[in-house]
Amino acid sequence: MDFTPKQIVAELDRYIIGQTQAKRAVAIALRNRYRRSKLSETVREEITPKNIIMKGPTGVGKTEIARRLAKIVRAPFIKVEATKYTEVGYVGRDVESMIRDLAETAVHLVKEEQMAVVESNAREFAEKKIIDAVVKARKKTNTDISESVLRAQVTDELRDGKLNKTTLEIEVAERSPQIEAMPGMSIDLNLNDMLGGILPQRKKRRRVSVEEALSIYMEEESERLLDMDAIKAEGVRRAQEDGIIFIDEIDKIASRGGSGGIDVSREGVQRDILPIVEGCTVMTKYGAIKTDYILFIASGAFQISNVTDLIPELQGRFPIRVDLNSLTFDDFVKIFTEPENAVTRQYAALLSVENIKLNFTPDAIDEMSRIAVMENETGEDIGARRLHTVMESLLEDISFNADGNNPPIEVTVDKAYVAEHLANELSAHNLKKYIL
Repeated sequence: MDFTPKQIVAELDRYIIGQTQAKRAVAIALRNRYRRSKLSETVREEITPKNIIMKGPTGVGKTEIARRLAKIVRAPFIKVEATKYTEVGYVGRDVESMIRDLAETAVHLVKEEQMAVVESNAREFAEKKIIDAVVKARKKTNTDISESVLRAQVTDELRDGKLNKTTLEIEVAERSPQIEAMPGMSIDLNLNDMLGGILPQRKKRRRVSVEEALSIYMEEESERLLDMDAIKAEGVRRAQEDGIIFIDEIDKIASRGGSGGIDVSREGVQRDILPIVEGCTVMTKYGAIKTDYILFIASGAFQISNVTDLIPELQGRFPIRVDLNSLTFDDFVKIFTEPENAVTRQYAALLSVENIKLNFTPDAIDEMSRIAVMENETGEDIGARRLHTVMESLLEDISFNADGNNPPIEVTVDKAYVAEHLANELSAHNLKKYIL
């Protein structure tokens, strides 16, 4: 689906509160991809994505914006940490591995889509195999009933789920082992393919439930129906044209004017990342991938460094810069109540498994938001992640004592309940006022 920038922002608003500037920037970047796809090939080749760098404290939505953006358009997406490339000193992880990971994600994404296309045919094949096996087994102990009647009976039972726990012995194909050719690249070692398929496929017998057998047969038939060469080619195309790579913690590799030591390592990593962002060709097990049209979104808190501490060449490859703001009291109230995946709804859903109906009053939401803001101001600002700290402390007693054996109960969390169960956090904050 071709979303307009306003529609993209509206979709992001369903899950992420605030940060309008960042949402607008990524929405425009995504829409520009659609606009580029409608141009002639000669013009299209000259237009590259305008990469984005996000600056803001942790927990304010940087990663979530990029992840949700990719989900909206089903684009291949990976997140990498810039610090991973320095974790063993001067020789960190191979920076080209991010492109190989993106290719893997893209091929997996296309394969999932194609599996959905052939699902009905695969299910029909799998059901027939299972029905044949069950009918054969029952025929041995019940010779009076005709095969057609027995087959109709077994078919109904299978589709009603009555046979799910019944065990069967089936033959499954042995998977070819994988070997790692180099770090981050694995290949299937299939000798039969190498010899032109002259060897019979090896199989082994397994005893599994009908439910598991259905899944195994469907997967085998889907693999047979799929054109893997076409899937790999489409995966490579999508990685090149639609891929999004989110480089987190880029501020941790910013050199702060040092002349040696770790600053050399940081600057070295920047120079290694530079050709990937500038545009180069990386070999993967699915083929060569050009990085020219991949959208790169970098982010960092930049608390002890600045964007300008990055090498100039890398800065130039991220022309769009957006600042994300720390979350306010109003933001926290909205985060508690408005998103579809609001943390209050998550905890209510978890405890409903234990026959507990959890309700939050508006004054409880206000009090929890006030405490979250207070904790972020007096301690480390960890943004919306602070809400999980607050919720875990608030509901610790209920979560610990709930075992599912109690009758259905309703728990209302109000301001008094919050004050009682978060008394330690409040008293610690009051003490800090007197500590110089």
